[in-house]
Amino acid sequence: MRSGLAGIAALSMVLFMLVGCVGTNTKGSSTNAEQNTAAEPADGIQHVKGINGWEGDIIGTPARGSSFNKLKIGMSLKQVTDLIGEPSDQGAYITGKSFIPFYFGSDMHRTELVYEHKGRLIFAGGSAFGDYAAYNLITITHNPHEGKYLQ
Repeated sequence: MRSGLAGIAALSMVLFMLVGCVGTNTKGSSTNAEQNTAAEPADGIQHVKGINGWEGDIIGTPARGSSFNKLKIGMSLKQVTDLIGEPSDQGAYITGKSFIPFYFGSDMHRTELVYEHKGRLIFAGGSAFGDYAAYNLITITHNPHEGKYLQ
């Protein structure tokens, strides 16, 4: 009986560790939120270094006069909303890093903002120590055909 429980516990731990590894790569990979974008940009992805040491991606070409042109990778969520206004819709989700045992870094969850006819913004944030207010911009998706709501 004990060996059966030990085997189940070991299998559970292996599965837990494997799930923690899924979706932890933010370089060049697409997340579920990016796959939901209404129209895939023709120009591809540009990986850039932003402010305060943050790295991220800019997808698509910015429209002339778009408020997204004022944004920089690494800006905080509050800075962005103060600069370009409130989104038409928003959502949040956890990343695979939330399931990594003894991981205490950032990017455990993300917030996504949708701006109708402009595009989407993705912010990484949160840590094991409850720093839920610190979200930083990691992805700017320029899309003039963006809908009003998350899909």
